[in-house]
Amino acid sequence: MRPLRHSYTNRTFGDGGTVVKCYQEPGALARSHLEHAVLQVLQGQVPVPQILDYSDGCLTMTFMSGIHGQELLEADRADGVLRACGTMLWRIHQLRTGEIAALPTPAGDGQVLVHGDYGPQNVLLDPATLEISAVLDWEWAHAGHPVEDMAWCEWIVRMHHPRQVSQLGAFFDAYGGAIPPWQARHAVMLGRCRSLLDLSHQREPGGPAETQWVHRLAVTEAWQE
Repeated sequence: MRPLRHSYTNRTFGDGGTVVKCYQEPGALARSHLEHAVLQVLQGQVPVPQILDYSDGCLTMTFMSGIHGQELLEADRADGVLRACGTMLWRIHQLRTGEIAALPTPAGDGQVLVHGDYGPQNVLLDPATLEISAVLDWEWAHAGHPVEDMAWCEWIVRMHHPRQVSQLGAFFDAYGGAIPPWQARHAVMLGRCRSLLDLSHQREPGGPAETQWVHRLAVTEAWQE
């Protein structure tokens, strides 16, 4: 087993056949329970890993082949990657949330299955076809509103891949539903940044994560469509 790239919150290891994800930080047990429940229901509906074992706060899953979405964005394949992200997100938003008993509904009136951290950072793609081979990291899933996932995917591109912002139209074109206006998307981005800033402050007041989110919030506030 070796540590896997693109794992920031938890400890994730793989050997080419299986992946072990051990949850960390506050709320780790609840997040592990939630991801376990979501993955069980999504088998056969969305490309997700199969569960091999779940114990001691660690989830053992099948290894999923593919290239990380962010790596393909940086390889100037943004149009195809973002189209695939839009198509897959529409597919996710058609699923019935009532099938997942453990799914929280923070706002109380959730409409769709919200991934909670959706974007090229949490998908693997076939480099030949640019079809999504896996959607990863469901620990923040909940019943909510489509704009949450759409806005966060857009935020990931704007914040981490600014050269690709002009390609965001491919993401929205591929999504099969109505696209919320910029004001609504921007409000979601700001709300999420503030919540992550608050979380960072609770964990380590004045620490590097808090400083990072103060900066990211300021950058996000300055964005225009």
